[in-house]
This record gives sequence, structure tokens and C-alpha cells, in this order.
Amino acid sequence: MRFEFKKARVNKKLTQKQLAEKAGMAVISVRKIESGERNPSLQTAVKLSYILSTKVEKLFPDIFLNKKDTKCIYRDITKV
Repeated sequence: MRFEFKKARVNKKLTQKQLAEKAGMAVISVRKIESGERNPSLQTAVKLSYILSTKVEKLFPDIFLNKKDTKCIYRDITKV
């Protein structure tokens, strides 16, 4: 389970369904990402981090371990 992802969603008082709607994705996709069964694409990860008001590498440390890899993402985050 991706603890930080679920924790961020719960802290925002969002259900999986609400988060999926805000992100424009299927609920099953959110469930699979949250359970660790599926990894989000970079674009989806950025979108989710923007909605949850946290950094990508905090939500998905198992994917984005190197902060240098994600620095360029934040320049274009408002375009997501």
C-alpha cells in the first residue's frame, strides 16, 4: 500500500471516487495506484500531487526517489 498517497487523500477529506473525478480517471485506477498494484504515469502522478497539494516524490517515493528527476515537472504543473 502507498501509505503517503492514501494519507494525503484522507487528509484532503476525499474519497477514492472524489479523487478519481477530480483527476479525470477511473476509480479502479485510483484504487490500484493506492494499493501499489499499479504505478501512475508521470503526468498522472503530477496531477494527483497537485490535487492533493503535495510533492510527487512524497506521494510516490517508490517511483520518484531522485528529487532531481521531478524538478522539471513543477515548472509546468499549472498546465495539468
